[in-house]
Amino acid sequence: MQAIRIAVYSFFFVLLAAVAGCGGGSKDSSSAAFSGGQDPDPVVVDFPIAYVKRVLQVDDDGELLATDVRRPLAFLPGAELLIRQRASATAAEVSLTADVFPPDEDGNPALYDVKDLSTSADGLRLVFALRAPEDPDLDDDEQPTWNIWFYDRETDELRRVIVSDLVAEDGDDIAPRFLPDGRILFSSTRQRISKAVLLDEGKPQFSALDEDRDEPALALHVMNDDGTEIRQITFNQSSDLDPMVLRSGRVAFARWDNVPGRDRISLYSANPDGTEFGVLYGIHSHDTGPNGQEIEFVEPKELPDGRLLVLLRPAGEQSTLGTVPVAIDVDNYSDHDRPIPDSMGLLSDAQEVLFPGDLTLEEDRPPLQGRYASVFPLFDGTNRLLVAWSQCRLRDTTADPAEEIIRPCIEPFLSDENYVEADPFYGIWMHDLAEQTQQPILQPESGEVFSEVIVLEDRTSPPVILDKTAGIELDADLVSESVGVLHVRNVYELDGVSTVDIATLADPALVSAAERPIRYLRVVKPVSIPDEDLVDLPGTAFGRSQVNLMREVLGYAPVEPDGSVKVKIPANVAFSIELLDANGRRVFPRHLNWLQLRPGEELECRGCHTAESEVAHGRPDAQLPSSNAGALVDGSPFPNTEPALFANAGETMAEVYARINGTPDLSVDLRYTDVWTDPNVRAKDPDDLRLYSDLSTPAPVDSGCVTNWSALCRTVIHYETHIHPLWAVDRQQFDADGLLIGDNTCIACHAPVDAMNMAMVPAAQLDLSDGPSPDEADHFNSYRELLFNDNEIELIDGALLDRLVQALDGDGNPLFETDPEGELILDAEGNPIPILVTVGVQPSLNVGGANNSPRIFSLFEPGGSHFGYLNAAELKLVSEWLDLGGQYYNDPFVVPQ
Repeated sequence: MQAIRIAVYSFFFVLLAAVAGCGGGSKDSSSAAFSGGQDPDPVVVDFPIAYVKRVLQVDDDGELLATDVRRPLAFLPGAELLIRQRASATAAEVSLTADVFPPDEDGNPALYDVKDLSTSADGLRLVFALRAPEDPDLDDDEQPTWNIWFYDRETDELRRVIVSDLVAEDGDDIAPRFLPDGRILFSSTRQRISKAVLLDEGKPQFSALDEDRDEPALALHVMNDDGTEIRQITFNQSSDLDPMVLRSGRVAFARWDNVPGRDRISLYSANPDGTEFGVLYGIHSHDTGPNGQEIEFVEPKELPDGRLLVLLRPAGEQSTLGTVPVAIDVDNYSDHDRPIPDSMGLLSDAQEVLFPGDLTLEEDRPPLQGRYASVFPLFDGTNRLLVAWSQCRLRDTTADPAEEIIRPCIEPFLSDENYVEADPFYGIWMHDLAEQTQQPILQPESGEVFSEVIVLEDRTSPPVILDKTAGIELDADLVSESVGVLHVRNVYELDGVSTVDIATLADPALVSAAERPIRYLRVVKPVSIPDEDLVDLPGTAFGRSQVNLMREVLGYAPVEPDGSVKVKIPANVAFSIELLDANGRRVFPRHLNWLQLRPGEELECRGCHTAESEVAHGRPDAQLPSSNAGALVDGSPFPNTEPALFANAGETMAEVYARINGTPDLSVDLRYTDVWTDPNVRAKDPDDLRLYSDLSTPAPVDSGCVTNWSALCRTVIHYETHIHPLWAVDRQQFDADGLLIGDNTCIACHAPVDAMNMAMVPAAQLDLSDGPSPDEADHFNSYRELLFNDNEIELIDGALLDRLVQALDGDGNPLFETDPEGELILDAEGNPIPILVTVGVQPSLNVGGANNSPRIFSLFEPGGSHFGYLNAAELKLVSEWLDLGGQYYNDPFVVPQ
């Protein structure tokens, strides 16, 4: 072991010298061995503390290993869970895990890992995540998983919560927390309900990967303290992490939103059964790290004053455990500078850095205040925190490697380029928030750190929120159908303000259906992606853009005249919603986070929002009042509407229709029928039906879903199966005598050969013919032609060749070939040789969506050159495929292996 010389120049180092007896120790050491004969500190905590001591992780080059908050299943062997009866160096230290995995026959310690400590409200029980050592005889996918363990201080019982080895190893379980009713809340890759949904979809059961496709996503689950009745309560494509129980009894957690356009970890909340799920805090506060550094919100805990103690971590990898602890007023704020409506008078920032001073998350700049790895609040009225903290230390790079020299972070060492930040030395400290002072409790030995610490004290337990039950809080019929209900009050509401006059739009005497800018709502579901051991998915399987992965359509619903929608949504799946115009094309950018509904639950959304807006959305108490107040008169119909559709005061049109006719199902087709216009005022609007039954090519949905939609219905579009066949549909036109007068078949013009099989330039340089692409054999040629850049071709002597033109410089002057000296190269006739380049052709379609692809779709509009060539159902199919992302496949199990 290297000798360490510490130069004492700062308060903290003087303090360390004064309490040298507070160093670490081994299992079952006596008080005297730790204290050097000192009396216990009169202000230490008289409650037991539990903590994790681990070996400092370094790579083969001796550099600290980098970890990523997005990779919570990382296995860092060499940890141990310890407990003391008091937060004092004089208290005996006992290892709780040493006997679980004892040393080998040579006396070498077992290399297991332990983390995520949590205690019950009475402080008598402890839960934590533990992973067994690696087995060198097993493959990576056969190694032990993370398990939840339980310790009872009164009985000294230590056990794995899930008794069965088979069940325990069915997934990785981390971050356990006690619910007030004694059950355990935890984050897990089990995906219990999601796997059942996969089976219902006709797919094998598997733990879906996160949206980076790196490791299985973790969802929140609940189980009894004996490991029985495991139930999944959240549904996300990436991971839900770090759950905790709020004083209200609700659950808060860190959710990784990882849809295209958003990659961040914010705070969400839900009831313990997963109902009333929504954003809690921080969607637009990720630039609030030190010096504006991008951060993530992780490991929330509640402080005695009700604020959340949250750790800010850098957005990417970090090789230290360092965080910036902040207290967040989530009761009054939805973002750091955004009070909820009831607290609009507040002007302060929601976030308070608990340890003011020079704190940083940057790894190339030493933080003068040191680095914090773990923070745990005390509820004894003293306003103190127990922290795992490393002082700011510098290492002399010019010293002999055998003799490490450590200096404090003061001048002149800070400005000396020969000094760099030393490896962290996380000890356990008591921090007084009122006095902003710290006292050392335990210091590790060289090469070790304390990474977590908690206090096992008696606290007031939050109230129990009972699971909602069918027939009482939940509609029993909806539960039996495995659906919830989504109610949007006003699709025209944007960031709290209606963009249209709702009263005018809702009056059929003033506005017809054709004049309403938003006509339908589409519900989209992400497709679960398996790991490569189950299905090997090349990048080409996703098509032009991998960022959207694969998507399915759950169905459509018409938007009522006042902008409201109320419709059944499949429960227990992640989904998003999209607003469409009359053509069934998305009007706004894609939704940036996944929603969920539990069976029988109803979710009301007041309106929409832009991605950039900081107006609270998705948190009921933080939303602005709805711009759609609903019916103003109780018992009367909306003006100029069907008398039978009478309204109760405050109801939207969607609520009126659902109350009288039942909440409608989604539809796989676009269907609009005018149910609102009073025929005594004017004629009803004509039906607008875009039906899969009008396709002459394969429909991307089971035929039973066309007439009888259920929660299991999915529209799954593959390019080869459903889009490409459209180009070959026979669209010949004949006169009354049966004579051919025209041929609108796509490949009649958009092909490299004519009807006589003679070479020709495809119309508009777009080749929609059959066959694999010469650029990518995994794709049809037509797919590449539609969605990728290409070269313009021309017909020369019966052959199709890339068109070449002379290159020009930035000023438009022609360019010629030159030798290394810059002199012109001449041909045999003494003429300069022009530099020839190909002519690019832009893609016809854009995976950003159908409305971002006017080059194609404008041709099919009235007055366009291709008007009438494709029918309404065909245009709807192409539009929805493109709105999903233009994927090549949307089911991993149909990808050729």
